[in-house]
Amino acid sequence: MNYKISKKDKGIVGEIRLDGSKSISNRVLIIQALCEDDFTINALANSNDTQLMQQLLNSEEETRDAGPAGTTFRFLTAFLSLQKGSQILTGTERMKQRPIGVLVDALRELGADIEYLENEGYPPLRINEAKQLNENQQLTISAGTSSQYISALLLIAPTLPDGLELRLDGTIVSRPYIEMTLKLMEYFGVTHAWQGNVIRIEAQKYQAKEFTVEADWSAASYYYAMAAFAEKLDLQLNGLFENSVQGDAVLVKMMTKFGVQTTFNKKGVHLSKSGEPRPFFEYDFIRCPDLAQTIFVVCGGLGVQGLFSGLSTLKIKETDRIEAMKNELGKLQVWLSQLPPQFSKKSGKTFYQIEGKAVVENTPVFPTYEDHRQAMAIAPLGMLGIVEIEEPMVVKKSYPAFWEDIQKLGFVVE
Repeated sequence: MNYKISKKDKGIVGEIRLDGSKSISNRVLIIQALCEDDFTINALANSNDTQLMQQLLNSEEETRDAGPAGTTFRFLTAFLSLQKGSQILTGTERMKQRPIGVLVDALRELGADIEYLENEGYPPLRINEAKQLNENQQLTISAGTSSQYISALLLIAPTLPDGLELRLDGTIVSRPYIEMTLKLMEYFGVTHAWQGNVIRIEAQKYQAKEFTVEADWSAASYYYAMAAFAEKLDLQLNGLFENSVQGDAVLVKMMTKFGVQTTFNKKGVHLSKSGEPRPFFEYDFIRCPDLAQTIFVVCGGLGVQGLFSGLSTLKIKETDRIEAMKNELGKLQVWLSQLPPQFSKKSGKTFYQIEGKAVVENTPVFPTYEDHRQAMAIAPLGMLGIVEIEEPMVVKKSYPAFWEDIQKLGFVVE
């Protein structure tokens, strides 16, 4: 089933209650499972990933299927390495193509007993009860690896007999996600020391404490894209915190370049127009890679020339998000391309550029590549003409009510 998305006017007026952050929800669920005493979690995300995390944490089945949920799979790999008995952790065919070796190697160094059941370095895994955990309380892991590996290790660190000293080797990728993990651990009473590239967490107990999940800034980005395309803008997004633990909250500052003004209030944020978009936009997404697809679409939709770096992790997400966006924006006469190596020599960064202004005609059809963010990032283009989206319910992974919510703003979803 495909959805056709369109909008009769370019006004974005209304009020939306955003779902809780999946990233925060999944971390807090792991903390809750590791805590000796139970506590209440308010506004937990409704995403499939979060529901799956709850289900698998409570499961007594030997085989646990994380489906396409990368965060769920990685956090559970670390969590299950602490548990008694033997479990099999598996996922979709795409999940079986996503590497897990860095995390498994680190857990093995700590004494975990983990086997690969198919291909070396990839799911599925058999995770057996460890004979002795914390054989080595000092670990070194590439700082350029997925922050989810690092967060998975940090979340279990205080429960290890001697804690953990984690050395991050090289340049840190997605630092805000590591900071998010540590801030959430602090909320539940776990202290840490972070000096240079070394994070030290002593053995200690999580303290039960009622928690409210803030709304998801990544989800907010799709509404900011609509706001950028709008001729009339009066939009309230509820549930967002000004003092956010999410790196994607940088969206507030980023979107001023596209003429979108954010005002915080008691319920969340109010969006209004602040002027015309600037003709050129440059950004390093190393701290907020989940915003990249949205900004590609915003630049293409407005005809803003974009220059981007910090996109290395996009290739190992639900799909290769750079290639996916290159393919799909090309249908609209918007060109995403990698700059030649000589542009990278001075900075050591890899640069991509966007050129062209979207022409939406003859109802272009967009596959979603089994990627929730691809579907939601493309949707605002329905303000420029009718677009057709394949497998639209992939949004259940992080934002099940997305299509219903955008209809509240006047979008037609057929």
